[in-house]
Amino acid sequence: MQCPLGGSIAPDSPLPIPAFTVPDQAPAARLQDVLARIEAAAKAAGRPCPRLLAVSKLQPAGAVAALAAAGQRAFGENYVQEGAAKRQALDPALDAGLEWHLIGHLQSNKAAVAARTFGWVHSVDRTSVIDALAARRDPAAAPLNVLLQVNVEGEEGKGGCRPGEVEALAAAVAAQPRLALRGLMAIPVPHPDPEDRRPAFRAMKQLFDALAARHPGVDTLSMGMSDDFAVAIAEGATLVRIGTALFGPRPPR
Repeated sequence: MQCPLGGSIAPDSPLPIPAFTVPDQAPAARLQDVLARIEAAAKAAGRPCPRLLAVSKLQPAGAVAALAAAGQRAFGENYVQEGAAKRQALDPALDAGLEWHLIGHLQSNKAAVAARTFGWVHSVDRTSVIDALAARRDPAAAPLNVLLQVNVEGEEGKGGCRPGEVEALAAAVAAQPRLALRGLMAIPVPHPDPEDRRPAFRAMKQLFDALAARHPGVDTLSMGMSDDFAVAIAEGATLVRIGTALFGPRPPR
C-alpha cells in the first residue's frame, strides 16, 4: 500500500505493464493488483508513484464500502447528486475517513451541493464556477481543493479551459480564501494506442510545472485512466483515475 503515499521509486529498466482486465476478484485483491501495476509503471519510468483515485461513478455505496475496507481512501464521482446520495448511504464513521473528488462537469447551479459534498473538484474551468464554489463553501470547513481542467488539445465540445487561460483562472482561485489551488486535470482525446496521448500528457506536465513555479500549493496533476495510466505516469501524473479495474463494469445509469 505504499504507492498512494507518493514515495519515490528508483529508476529501473523499462518493464512491460500488463493491461487492466475486468476484475473477477475480491475488492482487496483488485486493489492490490491495481496498486502493483501502478507501482510497476512508476518504477519503469523512474517516476514517483502517483496517488490512486478510485472512480466509483455509477457503482453502489456497498462497492465503495468494500473497497474502503480494503484500504482505499480517495474516491471520484462524475455526478454531484450521485456523490451526495452515495455519501449519505455510507456508514458515517466510514465516510468520515474517506476523501471525495468530483471529476465530472460541474454546472454553477449545482455548486452548493458540490461544495458541501466534495473535498476536491477536478473540473473547474471558468470563473462562474470558481465564484459559485467559493460562495457556497462552508467557512468552517477546510478550503475546497481545486484542480483546473485543461482542454489541452482544443477538442471541440469538451470541458476545460484553454492552456492560455490557466494563469488567469489560477489567480481567481488563489484569490478565494475558501478555495485551495492544487493543480491541473486533463482528459486527452481518445486514441486506440495510448502512446498517441503522450504529447497531450507532456504538454500538461509543462503547464503544471509552470503553474507550480508560480503557486507554491500546486502539487497535483490528475491524468491517466485504466487504458493509458502508464504513459501518464511516465509523463509526470501525480494522481491517476481508475474505475473498472477496481469495481468491474459500470451498471447503466
